[in-house]
Amino acid sequence: MSTSDVQTTRVSTAKAKKKPPPTDEEILTLRDLFGRNVSGLPVLLLLAVGLTLSTDTFLTATNLDNLGRQVSIFAIIAIGQLLVILTSGIDLSVGSVVGLSGVISASIVFEATSSGQVFVGVLLGLVAGAAVGAINGVLVSILKMPAFIVTLAGLGMARGATLLITDGRTVQPLPPAFQEIAGGTTLGIANLIWIMLIIAAAVAFGLRRTVWGRYIYAVGSNAESARLSGVPVQRVLVSVYAISGLLAGLGGILLASRLGNGVPTSGTGYELQAIAACVIGGASLFGARGTAIGALIGAVIVGLLNNGGTLLGIDPFWLQIAVGALILVAVGLDQVNKRRPARATAGGAGAERADASPPTAGAAAS
Repeated sequence: MSTSDVQTTRVSTAKAKKKPPPTDEEILTLRDLFGRNVSGLPVLLLLAVGLTLSTDTFLTATNLDNLGRQVSIFAIIAIGQLLVILTSGIDLSVGSVVGLSGVISASIVFEATSSGQVFVGVLLGLVAGAAVGAINGVLVSILKMPAFIVTLAGLGMARGATLLITDGRTVQPLPPAFQEIAGGTTLGIANLIWIMLIIAAAVAFGLRRTVWGRYIYAVGSNAESARLSGVPVQRVLVSVYAISGLLAGLGGILLASRLGNGVPTSGTGYELQAIAACVIGGASLFGARGTAIGALIGAVIVGLLNNGGTLLGIDPFWLQIAVGALILVAVGLDQVNKRRPARATAGGAGAERADASPPTAGAAAS
């Protein structure tokens, strides 16, 4: 065999060993990370640019650190709320769960002298939040009670339990080991921000890459069709309400840690902030549409409005009006998108479904 033949053979062998080019499904794009339903991204960029140009203190390290700490707790609660909204439900009890878990943990770690006691306090606070969420889920999924009524009752009962536990008094002082959870830093970044990012990444992965996530979208799209396709609707609903309660409980613990005390009225109104963050971030209150990244972006937008208002000296009442207006715009855009005529081609329709949510109930069950 000649030298040229040997070289040709080697080239052919090398080409044969090369991996085939990746398919469209294997390529991770920005659309996969954010999706078309993150309608709040342009608003976020506009606010950031506007605040950068209008004030000299927005981009300072101190302000950005404070902004990150403020947004983190809201974002964690909003991500839990998102899971419920994706199933066409709503959880109005998260604000009261924030207060309940916070004072439970604070009461246990009060004057604690060991890290073990701090661990127990955090654990019981999380268990309390998850328990309230699980009870809500059972009432909604098994007893078929309206989510609005169930969680509204949970809001009142959890707040009442919080006031009974503390007798209406603030629990303080709390040990430094407990305050370090939210007040400390890792690699120069606040622990609160790390916790928020880890939770957002975990929920985003679960929604996008697991069967459980596909089930959530299927239930939100059509619960009866999902049930007929083999989706365990009741278990899915209980799980999302339990996780919502768990994350609200975590938010309450982090808030108590950040403040250095357990305030029985903490978390008041947080349920509305969480819903606002989800809707502004692109979630649909009709279910089956939204992402964890979108909820995170929505929480940052609300945080930017509050932070920017403080820097610019704007009356906070105007900021409430601005948040309400953003919610109306986001819901209005969602309605407009729903009324758009379907695409003529089957390929276009398939792409639209892929952008809006993961596969349908039948695909999830299979």
